Amino acid sequence: MVEVFLKTVPFFALIGLGYWAGYTRFFSEEATAYLTKFVFYFALTAMLFRFSANLSFEDVWDTNLVAGYLVGTLAVYLIATLVGYLRKLDVATTAVEAQCAAIGNVGFLGVPMLTLLLGEAAIGPIMMALAVDLIVFSSLIVILITGSRDGRLSFGVFRTVGLGLIKNPMIVAIVVGLMWSFFDLPIPAPANEFLAILGGAATPGALFAIGASLASKSAERLQIAGWLSFCKLGLHPLFVAVGVLYLFPADPYFAAVIISAAALPVAGNVYILAQHYGVAPHRVSAAILVSTIVSILTVSSIIAVVAPT
Repeated sequence: MVEVFLKTVPFFALIGLGYWAGYTRFFSEEATAYLTKFVFYFALTAMLFRFSANLSFEDVWDTNLVAGYLVGTLAVYLIATLVGYLRKLDVATTAVEAQCAAIGNVGFLGVPMLTLLLGEAAIGPIMMALAVDLIVFSSLIVILITGSRDGRLSFGVFRTVGLGLIKNPMIVAIVVGLMWSFFDLPIPAPANEFLAILGGAATPGALFAIGASLASKSAERLQIAGWLSFCKLGLHPLFVAVGVLYLFPADPYFAAVIISAAALPVAGNVYILAQHYGVAPHRVSAAILVSTIVSILTVSSIIAVVAPT
């Protein structure tokens, strides 16, 4: 475990450096927003396209892996939803808490960190987890919040969800890359070098941006943040492990990757959604902050347990 922890230290050190830059205002919130846009729309997109263009659909899609991950994630989502219901929260707030409990920072933290820790073969399962999170659960929260406010589900809700998916650069990069691979199209050497250089900025840029954005997060509602962090860092990898190891047995290596992805802290895009819809942004902010700090120890521990020796 110590060896794995030491390997994760540089990643969290970059997050810490970003936090320092944001906390001291060396990096303003506006600068952090623009860095995040650069990583999201350019660097990470280039990395995902380059990876997926060299994969086949079979490398990404594994029925047992998808089923195990989906069942495990849905189980945690439902547990958080039930707890929210028992606490008499409204539908929108319950949906936001469930999203915190089940959706991790796979894009900004998982893609760069897990591919380096577990090998480039890990990119297929990681992209699968990212696709499930974005297509299924990011769509679900929009449907629940909008539907609860309107009192019904309208065509406009599904139109909004569809446009959101089409405009998401990570989804577009994965789909276009897989199509590129399917048609066996070569990537010209200059273009490949361009993508490699641009994609190389994704790891330090994403980690620095995570840290800088955490500096603006509040530490309010720590009791709720602790509960949601427990769900995300403890229950989520546990239920996903049951899903991919017992209910839908998958390849041991791929299972280890997907369990590690499930162990990641709360995703930053949950805060963006909460802020956009005006639903409990402060409790999401606290959950992201607490889960990211605690994950310094929990992520390395889980990777050490599940990673092939």
